[in-house]
Amino acid sequence: MKKIVSSLISTALMTMTASSAYAEWYEVTGTSTIVSSEKAARIYALEDAVYKAVDFSGADIGGLAALAPMLEDDRDQYQFIDSEVRHIVIDDKYVSGNQMVVKARIDIYPTAKACHKEQYKKTIGVAMFDIVDPQQAVMGQIYKLGEDYSSVIDKQLGARSYSFVSVGTTRYEINKRQPERIKMIADDLGAQYLVTGEIKDLTATIEQGGLLRDDKINRQFAMDMAIFDGKTGHEIFQHTYREIAEWPFAKTSKVDTKSARFWTSPYGEMMQRVSRNIMLDLESEISCKMTLPEVVASYGNKVTIDLGRVHGVQAGDKLRLWHTGSFIDQNGLPRNKVSRSDITLTVSRVYERDAEATVDQPALANSIQIGDVMHKQN
Repeated sequence: MKKIVSSLISTALMTMTASSAYAEWYEVTGTSTIVSSEKAARIYALEDAVYKAVDFSGADIGGLAALAPMLEDDRDQYQFIDSEVRHIVIDDKYVSGNQMVVKARIDIYPTAKACHKEQYKKTIGVAMFDIVDPQQAVMGQIYKLGEDYSSVIDKQLGARSYSFVSVGTTRYEINKRQPERIKMIADDLGAQYLVTGEIKDLTATIEQGGLLRDDKINRQFAMDMAIFDGKTGHEIFQHTYREIAEWPFAKTSKVDTKSARFWTSPYGEMMQRVSRNIMLDLESEISCKMTLPEVVASYGNKVTIDLGRVHGVQAGDKLRLWHTGSFIDQNGLPRNKVSRSDITLTVSRVYERDAEATVDQPALANSIQIGDVMHKQN
């Protein structure tokens, strides 16, 4: 029994104090499958350990993207400035089977300044991920990998993100040269942002095993990810991910990319790690952008907004209203404009996905229009 308890403490997280006002040390174990080298696996295992500690502590996971490059140096200790993660001490690292295991103590000082604590959660939708060259999907017949991967990312955002509420997936194609279409898709989903991607490399290399060993297949995974603003239809962030992992399936077998067998394989685990990195990059890049509840109904001195309890809206919240409009510029192109008003509102009732707010200046209520937006006043 003591052995079980000890194992749970070493693989889970142990906090020294219950108050988030002070720095806390967490003991955590991170793991990663060894593919290309033990050095790369060590980095991934350490990233896994840091993510677990930060996630458990309630600190800002958006800062992890900036820390990742600093973990590439093979050291026993790391210290950081201007980060909620203050100190990392590597207590042990070893290889178990084909897994790299890293045990670490991590000093974290959560603050109240993280954007996800100051703003409402943003709505985000996931568009279909496309395989650029379907010929590369022949091995394993994984033609639906893009579709299934978009669902994995949607679940990752829904379950693990601090700053976003997932509104689901869409099969419509996202083309950055068609911003009006992107705005329509976002509006249909009720999404402030859309995520999409192109899988650009699924090629494989085969290491001959010889007489006594089976051949080993290593398969590439490269993908371009893009984020679009649903209000403007414009791309606001783009990033490329490239990884390689063992493909443990026979060259001629058909692989079900919805199955647990695929997602628990070394290749599936790698793709899940990439999906977590996508979520962390989203937290890093757009969590501090302003969340804009929109007026969807107006009656008297009350309005209904399209954010509710799941987005963090609470009764008593103070909101500032901005009027929205459009105009044609000198080149004949339609443009959106947003102008600050003198109207403030107080949230009076909160429902699951929408809320009711009362206008603090009733004489100005008639100037509020459907589509006007607000921001939370801290």
